[in-house]
Amino acid sequence: MRRLCLSLALALAGCVESDAPNHPRPGTPAVDLVASVERGRVLAAAGRALAATPLTITAYPAKLSEGGRNDFYSNGDYWWPDPAKPNGLPYIRRDGQTNPENFVQHRNALNGFRDHVAALAVAYRLTHDEKYAVQAVKFLDVFLLDAGTRMNPHLKYAQAIPGRSPGRGIGIIDTLHLIEIPPAIQALRGSPALTAEREAGLRRWFNDYKDWMLASDNGKEEANEKNNHAVAFWLQVAVFANFTDDQAALAECRTRFTQKFIAGQMAMDGGFPLELARTKPYAYSLFQLDNLATLGWVLTADRTHYWRHTLPDGRGLAKGVDFMTPFVADKSRWTRPPDVQAWEGWPSRPVYLLFAGIALERPALIDLWKRLDGDPTDPEVRRNRAITQPLLWVK
Repeated sequence: MRRLCLSLALALAGCVESDAPNHPRPGTPAVDLVASVERGRVLAAAGRALAATPLTITAYPAKLSEGGRNDFYSNGDYWWPDPAKPNGLPYIRRDGQTNPENFVQHRNALNGFRDHVAALAVAYRLTHDEKYAVQAVKFLDVFLLDAGTRMNPHLKYAQAIPGRSPGRGIGIIDTLHLIEIPPAIQALRGSPALTAEREAGLRRWFNDYKDWMLASDNGKEEANEKNNHAVAFWLQVAVFANFTDDQAALAECRTRFTQKFIAGQMAMDGGFPLELARTKPYAYSLFQLDNLATLGWVLTADRTHYWRHTLPDGRGLAKGVDFMTPFVADKSRWTRPPDVQAWEGWPSRPVYLLFAGIALERPALIDLWKRLDGDPTDPEVRRNRAITQPLLWVK
């Protein structure tokens, strides 16, 4: 396997300065390598998806929501009833401590929908077996297209705080998991189940949601956050804009990447100070690096290789990789306090290792990625992994 990793690096070395996209093509060592690692896990997940019933948020009425049955609703994670108040209102904040009584059914339905569709799409890509595509399309129809069961393309009521807010801009992070749906749809192309009409409807949904994100007050608030929330916002915009061919939105994503995220959020040592200041600094650092790495991966489709882009002072994705990787390889080297929640569940195969190994030609990073757990069971860890199927992204 080491020899295969080395051949991967050598094969990619020749395309770094090319005008063509820097992502590997089907049949390249990158695709073959990831497929060899992931095939068993993918087919097991796809088997579970074949036996599952399509999910929808309409099956779970949200009694506290100010929206309708097709409107996504969730509560702010770290908000709890005030014990000093008879009715607990307004809620109070406990950073890093998730309230187990929160309404999470819509979030769980969305995440389960993503899990099943992503696995089915990769299984179809690997086997060309139509049963996987047919089942994936059923999930897509129910969750995004059918008027009676679909989720409306907005997030007005996400991460509401009882007694304080019916929904907040930072709630847009709840749809981060949807970034795997457009590449899943693209992986299904060629199947008779994914008709042109159906794919057009799915593009409309993601275009409508992207436009709401960019135009709404909630979206504008989230777009300009100073920490991981802004990165997660613009990562979603980049994926949805790429799927719907919104070049203006993609241009804004490139500007944000270089001028806001690397310049404004990364320290000289490659760490992210605002994430390190949290009560879960390890998890937040991984979350931020994974999402920024994915954004760089998505944007590397023209003459600028965002994985090799650096500021004059040397800051760039490679610096972030160098900061975090020693703690992923050996968590005992972490010098800060352990996270207050889910500490034992980390790390779990961060996708930045795979992308960095390919983009920066560092086989050792891919070796580390392979050794880590690809199927974490801790709910908090699972919730903070935007990518579950790397084969959707390595093309």
